[in-house]
Amino acid sequence: MAIVTNYVTAQPPKWAENTVLVWSVFGALAVVSLGLFFWERRLAAQAPDGSMRPVPLGRIAVGGHSMNPPAVSAQVRGREAELERIGARVRGSGGGMVVVCGAGGLGKTTLAAEAAAQARAQGQAVVWIRWRDDPAQLGHDIAQAAHVLGLPESRLEEARTGRVPLVDAVWEHLSTRIGWLIVVDNVDTPARVGPGSGPPAAYRGWLRPHGGGVLMVTSRDTTRQTWGPDADVIHLQPLADDAGGAVLLDAAPHAGTEAEAEALAVRLGGLPLGLNAAGTYLSVPTSRHRTFTAYQHALEAEFAELLGAEHPGAATDPEAARRVVRHTWDLSLDQLHRDGYTLARPVLQLLALLEPAPVPRTLITPELVTDATGLPATAATVDAALAGLHQYGLLHTPGANGSEPGSPTMGKLQLHPLVREVTAHTLTRPEPTDTWLTAIDEHLTRAVDATTSMPGRAGWPTARLLAPHLPAHLDRNTPHNSATARDTLDDLANALDAAGAASEQLLLLQNVLDNESTVLGPDHPDTLTSRNNLALALSGLGEHQQAADLHQQTLTDHERTLGPHHPHTLTSRNNLANTLNDLGEHQQAADLHQQTLTDHERTLGPDHPDTLSSRNNLALALRGLGEHRQAADLHQQVLADRERILGTHHPHTLTSRNNLANTLNDLGEHQQAADLHQQNLTDHERTLGPDHPHTLTSRNNLANALDSLGEHQQAADLHQQVFTDRERTLGPDHPHTLNSRNNLANTLNSLGEHQQAADLHQQVFTDRERTLGPDHPDTLTSRNNLAGALHGLGEHRQAAELHQQVLADRERTLGPDHPDTLTSRNNLASALSDLGEHQQAADLHQQNLTDRERVLGTHHPHTLNSRNNLANARARLAEAGRRRWWQLPRLREGA
Repeated sequence: MAIVTNYVTAQPPKWAENTVLVWSVFGALAVVSLGLFFWERRLAAQAPDGSMRPVPLGRIAVGGHSMNPPAVSAQVRGREAELERIGARVRGSGGGMVVVCGAGGLGKTTLAAEAAAQARAQGQAVVWIRWRDDPAQLGHDIAQAAHVLGLPESRLEEARTGRVPLVDAVWEHLSTRIGWLIVVDNVDTPARVGPGSGPPAAYRGWLRPHGGGVLMVTSRDTTRQTWGPDADVIHLQPLADDAGGAVLLDAAPHAGTEAEAEALAVRLGGLPLGLNAAGTYLSVPTSRHRTFTAYQHALEAEFAELLGAEHPGAATDPEAARRVVRHTWDLSLDQLHRDGYTLARPVLQLLALLEPAPVPRTLITPELVTDATGLPATAATVDAALAGLHQYGLLHTPGANGSEPGSPTMGKLQLHPLVREVTAHTLTRPEPTDTWLTAIDEHLTRAVDATTSMPGRAGWPTARLLAPHLPAHLDRNTPHNSATARDTLDDLANALDAAGAASEQLLLLQNVLDNESTVLGPDHPDTLTSRNNLALALSGLGEHQQAADLHQQTLTDHERTLGPHHPHTLTSRNNLANTLNDLGEHQQAADLHQQTLTDHERTLGPDHPDTLSSRNNLALALRGLGEHRQAADLHQQVLADRERILGTHHPHTLTSRNNLANTLNDLGEHQQAADLHQQNLTDHERTLGPDHPHTLTSRNNLANALDSLGEHQQAADLHQQVFTDRERTLGPDHPHTLNSRNNLANTLNSLGEHQQAADLHQQVFTDRERTLGPDHPDTLTSRNNLAGALHGLGEHRQAAELHQQVLADRERTLGPDHPDTLTSRNNLASALSDLGEHQQAADLHQQNLTDRERVLGTHHPHTLNSRNNLANARARLAEAGRRRWWQLPRLREGA
């Protein structure tokens, strides 16, 4: 090296001594090198098809802040549908604008970051911009993104010199390029985006849906009016229970089971910010609470410390506030206040003091706001406050119609559970809370009075919404003035009873009974009345055993305190008998009803409403015993009396018409039964509405009558409709729902849909055995019907075994002559005949025919059916005998 060095320095070439020539060559080489460098950059950025190649994210930085998307530290759970929706748009060729919106804490930024990561992995150019409430900075950032995506410097120079608006230059370029994703995060003040004062929905500003790639915006503003018709608005909701549990397990895998994680996720309302806070806490080894269950229990006593703790920097640092459950919604409330919605925060606080259930919109009046907060309020300012809260995702309106999921002018309002709880914990105590609660109680009472005074069913929807908020109203009243609060609950419970809202009614009646038992004592007449009413509500929900126990207790107390013939005692005996009938104890029910009817006729006369009810109820018990003719005669008598005394459209008259129709159907008078049920259904739909339990019962009974007439398809359509409505309004395990599923299966079996019928009957049988027990008449009916469906599938042996079991159980529980027992014997005989057991089948059919002639008469349809079945069995037996004779081996003569 020394020699080389010496050579170069000692003997330079002659041309090197020419300084002008050396620097000229050097300059030329530098220009060529720079040209080649920029040409290489251009070629590298442009794909063969003219689209932009992915730009390395490391090159994207401007103004001292990164334009790379934030890293996602954990798997994103429960947002698969949203990610696919965004991904489909990114992968497509149409471009456009996606707005991911929702209240603070729902994980909008996390979803956007995951979508950006997926887009980058697929070869898209991705740029991340954080909205800083500065239109100029946003313009600079989007221009820089466009420049990275190939916007020429010359075009930027034209914008800088004013020859073309920069925003138009940027979007003219972006509209020609494909294969990119630009994310603008946290645009919570879209009215300030600019440039100028035009709204984003005009698509003349920095946010437009007209690019060849995808512009994705995240925001707390959820209204389509803000984003316009061309934006794809994705309104985030809380995570589903399983997804929320998975988030917790990801963060703290050793804190408990999947079920325990889901339970905590439910408690936190599926809010990702709350789930992340809980998961982070549980993942720290030094935390006091280390399991999901312990954390959930601790929330009851330490909510303010675990999720409501203040962050010292939240007041001055919006980014810190976004990461803290206690503060994240303050950003929206502060913005609403700056925008002139001065009642938004107090209205939110007022709603937070109510129960975690939908609130009727009619309760939030200007008078309530003023009485509670002391602030002046008008209908317009309250409407504006609710609209603002809805706009920022803090307030929802469940079940509202239209493209906008919920409008504050609709019937009900609801806060997210954590929004409500955090807001309630941040109120100053004891004031203004005590003053606010006093105002709430006063206006709840007024609302109940107004609702219960509405004619017809006009007040029923509001009554359902008010119910969850009244137990707390009762609890807040002292024993000295609790009578008024109890009256309020009782008044609303009566309205709910008329509406068929058994669950809401049960809630109120249970609270009234608990209060009266404590304040008045267990033997007070009001307490006994409340226990009776609670038992009636339990019966309406299918909780017959619990209802029977309460009725028995009430009857015992009434007999002891009032005597055996007091009207209240007779009412208790009647109600106990009805519940025993529901439990399948038909004989005991009939005996009690006969006793009550005798007492009512003696003390009240034959036409008193209570006497007519007793006669009706005795007929129902007789029908349960299979005494259909006697039951029909009683029902006909009650119907005539009620039409004469109450009129043809009175609810009690409709009940009698329904009961007579059912009994006529049992007697084979199917057309007359169908006509009566159709009349009843029309009246119920007109007076009660299509979803009332009585209307659904009428539709179900009409379907049964049509099925008996052979109109199987029409019956199946009605049963499907009733089953869907009952499952929606009553739940899958309610006895009425199970009855509808059973009836639908029967009709499908009649239509030849044996496999579908068998599946439904198996489901009903399993549910009834679990909820009612193995010996309940309804359970035995399900086992019988399942056997019938299996018979239709050709599973004759399995069907015969089930029929044999049902017959034995019915003989034991109902007796040998009960119609259901005779039906089981008939069905077993048919199954045995299909198995080739013709002699045994004929013997059973003969026994059935004898019993039905004796019990039902010689001309009853069931008797005629038995006679026909016996004839068929004998014919099969004879045919089988002939086949055996012809198959005897011939005798060989001896030699």
